[in-house]
Order: sequence, then structure tokens, then C-alpha cells
Amino acid sequence: MSRTVAAIDCGTNSIRLLVAQPEAGTGRLLDLERHLEMVRLGLGVDRTGRFDPVAVERTLDAARRYARLIEHHGVDPQDIRFVATSATRDASNRDVFIEGIESILGVRPEVISGREEAELSFRGAVTTLDGLPDGPRLVVDIGGGSTELVLGTESPTHRISLDIGSVRLTERHLGEDPPTAEQITAATADIEELLDRAAAEIPLERAAALVGVAGTVTTLTSVALGHTEYSPEDTHGATLSVDASLALCDRLLQESRQERSAHPTIHPGRIDVIGAGALIWSRILRRVHEAAGLTSVRTSEHDILDGIALALADRSR
Repeated sequence: MSRTVAAIDCGTNSIRLLVAQPEAGTGRLLDLERHLEMVRLGLGVDRTGRFDPVAVERTLDAARRYARLIEHHGVDPQDIRFVATSATRDASNRDVFIEGIESILGVRPEVISGREEAELSFRGAVTTLDGLPDGPRLVVDIGGGSTELVLGTESPTHRISLDIGSVRLTERHLGEDPPTAEQITAATADIEELLDRAAAEIPLERAAALVGVAGTVTTLTSVALGHTEYSPEDTHGATLSVDASLALCDRLLQESRQERSAHPTIHPGRIDVIGAGALIWSRILRRVHEAAGLTSVRTSEHDILDGIALALADRSR
């Protein structure tokens, strides 16, 4: 029997846990636990370059709860992997956080590069999504601090990590509620400048399919589908038209936080940053539509977290 693995993904806005057992012969994962907590570890990091002590303690508290779940399932320490991404890459006082996590879980967090983050997201998305067309797939992972674009068929051939994310962009530009036209213009200019760089490195015109992963895209998909309760089983694999997605992104960006809170499937921890995430997603959708002519987009509930667990399963075998 395959050994149980535990993967933790700690980003700018959330910390997530997946405890899973690889299924023999299929290479897929059987979920035993899947949890998300909104901790906003990256609060203020874009401005100060340092972790806020209160945000660190929130994240350590979540890690303590995860440690109890991991122990409950009897996961061997060598089958635990804690991955930290954008905010931890940027924080000059990251050692306090890293040492705190190591004391709780008994494993040292890995502060991975944007390149590895992109590759793990691609694997998590592509291996769990059925019905993708032949040809290169463009996987887009919009996080709190960074956004990854990865192109490939079975494995990545091109990838890039950009320093734009829903939390970073909100803190940098979209401080008013709702954001002003001037703020949106400034935020859009930042996004477009980085997407110019992405387009120079990734042949977007080759994309036969576009797949969006992570909280911004899955939340937008749930709102678009009119759900009254968030259901990963329904959002995973969903297909939306680019036009409908763009219309929703524009609407959410213009809404106040109070108006956004009326959408039952937007997590309270995303209310203030979902507008920035929607703006990033809309600019990417427009770029890909213009370059590759794609008129629809797929959503995957599986991403870097699943990629971490699959890599652990490879190692345990």
C-alpha cells in the first residue's frame, strides 16, 4: 500500500493542507484531509519587506492545527513537505517563521522559487483534469503575492512567475472601497507591464487550452455558476466562456466590499482582495484570447498543493 503523504502550501493569503494516499496504478491521490485557512501571512510585506508578527502567529496557529491532523493520520515526517512561496521569498525576517514551523511540524519549510512553484501548479492541475484538448495547455495560478503562467502538454516547456497577486496589488494600488478609476488604471498598468514580459517568454499563441487554478479563479467560477454554497466538486473542471468571465471580473472589481460580501461563495478572507485578483485574471484572459483565439477557460480545484503531494508520492515510491 502506498504511504500517506502530507503537503502544506503556505502563500501570501492562505495556508492549505492536503493529507492523501496515492492510488496504486493510477498515479492519482485519494484525499484524506483537505483544509484551507486564510491567515494573510503576507500582510504588508510588499511595503515593508518584513513579516508582521501577528500574521506570523496566525499562521503558526494554523500549522499547529494541521500538525494534529497529520499526527492523527500517522504520516511519517519524511513524507511531510511544507512549501512557502511569494511572501516568504520576499520577507527579510523569514527565519523566525521558518524556525517556528520547523518546531511545530518537525520539518523545515522549503522556500521555493517562482519557477518551481509554476511547475508544481502545472502538474497538480493537468494530472487531475479530464477532457483537455490535445496540444499545449496554459495553466495560470493567481496567488496573493505572485502569478505563475506555465505552458506545456504533459510537462512544462515554458514558465514564468510574476510579482503580481491579489494581496500585493490591493495593497499597492486598490486601497479605496470601491477602487477609483485612477487606482484601477495604475493597477492595470502594473499588470500589463509584467504581462508584456510574460508574452516575450511564453508563446501564448500556442495554447490549445487555458486552465485557471487557485482561490481567485475558483471563487470567480463559483460566483459565475450562481452557487449558494461553495462546492469544489462543481467548480472543478467547469468551463466558462471568456466573455462571461470578463464581464464578471469587471463587475466584481467595481463593487464595494459590502456588495462583494453579498456573494455567498466569496470567502470573507478574500472580500478585500478578490477585485484585484479579478483584474489580474481579466488582463490574462484578454491576452490569451487575442494571442490564441481561445473563447473558453477551464477551472481546476487542483494546483500547487496537489503538485507537492504528487512529488512526495514519487519520492516515497
